[in-house]
Amino acid sequence: MKKVYVNEDWCLACHLCEYYCAAANSGAANMVAAFRNGKKPVSRIQVEEGDKVNFAVQCRHCDGKPCVRGCIAGALSIVDGVVCCDENKCVGCGTCVLSCPFGCVVFDEANHRIQKCDLCLKNHDGEPACVQGCPNKAIVFEER
Repeated sequence: MKKVYVNEDWCLACHLCEYYCAAANSGAANMVAAFRNGKKPVSRIQVEEGDKVNFAVQCRHCDGKPCVRGCIAGALSIVDGVVCCDENKCVGCGTCVLSCPFGCVVFDEANHRIQKCDLCLKNHDGEPACVQGCPNKAIVFEER
């Protein structure tokens, strides 16, 4: 299964992956429309900045899937190895946020629901938006 990987040696901490992710998952036609509507879209990837190392953190779709097991509402499921969230089922309890060992599940305060990377299965063809938008190719979508 292809997954998103980050080469922290190439990450510039420009945060463009966050903007591309937020726009792609906003339902808007393009990035300008996504940020113009007055409601800031939530990114499902977060860039962590360090003194010498920067890297993007997003769902790793790990083998154990503790977030799926921890979801009391049944909002998280596995589709072809990808952990997906049915936002209509999410009750905003946050157990999946606490269950994720990597801190990859994001709580959307405005909607009182979680959001997480689903590899852009619903809104993109081919590569996820964060991969397509990374100017330095620090984020890749590949099978390892």
